[in-house]
Amino acid sequence: MNSILKIAITGPESTGKSQLAEELAGYYNTVFVPEYARGYIDRLDRPYNRKDILEIAKGQIREEVLMDQQATRMLFCDTELIVTKIWSEVKYGICNPWILKKIEENNYDLFLLCNIDLPWEEDPQREHPHMREKLFSLYMDELTERGFPFKVVSGIGRERLANAIGFVEMAINELNIRIVE
Repeated sequence: MNSILKIAITGPESTGKSQLAEELAGYYNTVFVPEYARGYIDRLDRPYNRKDILEIAKGQIREEVLMDQQATRMLFCDTELIVTKIWSEVKYGICNPWILKKIEENNYDLFLLCNIDLPWEEDPQREHPHMREKLFSLYMDELTERGFPFKVVSGIGRERLANAIGFVEMAINELNIRIVE
C-alpha cells in the first residue's frame, strides 16, 4: 500500500518556511503547497481584514487538496491553519470557528516548526519583526497543547535543510511508511 506522508512547515514569519517547503519537495522529488496568503494579499486592492483571513484559510485547504492529488510520495505544505489562527488572534484577538474546527481535524503526519534563528528579512507582508520570540512561543505552545507531532528546525542554509531531512527520515521510520520511488 502506498502512503503519502503529509508534512506541514509552520512557524512565525521570516523563518524560511517557503524555501524549506520547496527544497524538501525538490529533495524528495514531489510537490509542495505554496503559501496561499501571499498571492491572495498581493491580489487585493485594499488592506486585508479579518474576513480575508478566513478566505485565506479556505484557499490554503483547497490548494492542499489539489496538490495532494499530485503528490507521489510526500506532500509538503508551506504553512497551515495554525499559522492563520495565530495570525488572526494576534491581529484581531479572535479566530474564526471554522479555522479552529479544521485545525482539530489535523491530517498532518509531522509539523516542522521553523526556528527564529534566521535573520529577519523585510517584506511588505511581514508585520512583527519585534515579536519573533513571542510568536515562536505561541507556535510551540499550540503544537504542544494539541499533541501534534512536531520537530523544531534550526540552522542556516544547507544545515537547515539537512536538519529537516533528518526529521522527515525519522518520521518515515517511526510511522513505518513505505515511500515508493
